Amino acid sequence: MRSKTKRLVTISLLSGISFVLGFTPLGFIPIPPANATTMHIPVIIGAILEGPIAGMVIGLIFGVSSIIQALLRPNILSFAFVNPLVSVLPRILIGLVSYYSYRLVFELFSSNKEKVSKWRDSVSIGVSAALGTFTNTAGVLGMMYLLFADRIATAMGVAREAVGGVVLAIGLTNGIPEIIIAILITVGVIRAVKKAGY
Repeated sequence: MRSKTKRLVTISLLSGISFVLGFTPLGFIPIPPANATTMHIPVIIGAILEGPIAGMVIGLIFGVSSIIQALLRPNILSFAFVNPLVSVLPRILIGLVSYYSYRLVFELFSSNKEKVSKWRDSVSIGVSAALGTFTNTAGVLGMMYLLFADRIATAMGVAREAVGGVVLAIGLTNGIPEIIIAILITVGVIRAVKKAGY
């Protein structure tokens, strides 16, 4: 019973943080023509601490916030984010990828406990944060390209053949800083929470 209560509290807290990030400048950082985001970080933290279902629920909230954000503060690519395949599905997958990549790396390191016991958790968290962030960036941009390449070309005034390069440039411009920030924050938060006896 206590474990279920703890899980509900964690999901509620991280979902609340997602909502706050979703409706303040902290959650969406304008890097034209799209927005970089920090909203994937609570999803990754929730998945590592409470499992894939918790991560998927928080990811769902992230995705819904993206739709609302696209409607309330539109930019030239907001038409894509109104579609749940772009804004919701990749965010739900963050929870799955983050949890299972964390467990996989942790188990790989566990085979040599004496050498890596001090670092294995931090490395596992860092890899999970990087792959969870990559899932978000690649999933969102990949779905945008598959579903809206023609509209992106029109909106940005580029040739249809150039859309792939534009999407890749957005991915690199936004994705690399997002990965670095996610690793730093996620490792710090989870290590502090575990140290406090979570």
